[in-house]
Amino acid sequence: MGNWTHLIRFVAKEDGLPHYGQVDAARYPDVGLAAYEGKEEVRVKEVTGGLYDGVVTERELTVQTLLPPLQPTDIPLIRCMGLNYRDHAREAKMAIPTVPILFIKPRTAINGPHPAAIPVPKLAQDGTSDYEAELTVVIGKEGRDIPEDKALDHVLAYTAGNDVSARTQQFATSQWSFSKGFDGSAPIGPVLVAPRALAAPDAGSLRIRALHNGSSVQDSNTREMIFGIAKQISFLSQGTTLERGTVIMTGTGPGVGIMRDPKVVLKHGDDMRVEIEGIGTLVNRVVYE
Repeated sequence: MGNWTHLIRFVAKEDGLPHYGQVDAARYPDVGLAAYEGKEEVRVKEVTGGLYDGVVTERELTVQTLLPPLQPTDIPLIRCMGLNYRDHAREAKMAIPTVPILFIKPRTAINGPHPAAIPVPKLAQDGTSDYEAELTVVIGKEGRDIPEDKALDHVLAYTAGNDVSARTQQFATSQWSFSKGFDGSAPIGPVLVAPRALAAPDAGSLRIRALHNGSSVQDSNTREMIFGIAKQISFLSQGTTLERGTVIMTGTGPGVGIMRDPKVVLKHGDDMRVEIEGIGTLVNRVVYE
C-alpha cells in the first residue's frame, strides 16, 4: 500500500496545487497543530501516486494549507460505531452492547482539518449540536467475510475524526444517519498514519481527547473500546463488501456535550479539537450556516 507512514494532503506554497506529502513525525509530531499555529514552515516530502501506491520522493514542498486527507470521491461510505466505549456506556447508564451498533454517514459528510470549518445547518442551531472525538480507520484493501485474524491487513491508515451530531434530530427517531449525516459533519485528519507507524498496529491503547475552546471535555483511551478494530472490520464485512476507501469511525468516549452538566453545545466561532496520541490534533472552527 505504498511506502509512506504519515500522509497529508495539502496545497503547496511552491505552486499553489494540491499534493500528497510524507510528514517527518520526529520533526512534526503533531502536524495539525504545527500547521495551525504557523510558528514555522511545515516542509514535507512529496508523495507521488495515490493513496494506495504512493511513493515518497526526495522533493521537499512547503505546506500552505492542509486539505482533507480523503476527498468525497475517494470514499464509498462512512461507517460509524455507536456506544463502543465502556466508559461512555457507563456514563450513559446503558448496557454494554453484545453486538456492534452501526449507523452510516454519506460521503458528503467528509470534512478536513483547519482551515476547514464544521458547518452547523439551520436545522441543528437549536442548542443541541454536539461533538464526538473518534479514532477513525481507512480501509485500504477491499474484502468480504474477513476473518478477525486477517482484519488488520485491510487497514490503510488511522486518523482523528469528529462525529458531529444534531441531538434533537437524533432523539426524534431510532435511525441516526440523518442526524449525523449533514454535509461536513465528519471532519477527519490532519494526517493518515500507517498501522506500522504506531506502537501497536491495532491502535489498541491510544489516549483520545476532545477540547472545546481550550477545555478538555473528553479524555479516554482506545483500550476502552468494547469491540476493537479487528472485531469491527470482521463484523462489518459479514456478507458485505468493505470497499477500498471505506471510512470507519470507531466510537467515542465519555464527555459528549449532551451528557455534561452544564451541557456543552457547539456554537458559532467555537474552537473544536480532537487529539489522538500518535496521530495529532484535528482542529476546526464551528460555523453556523
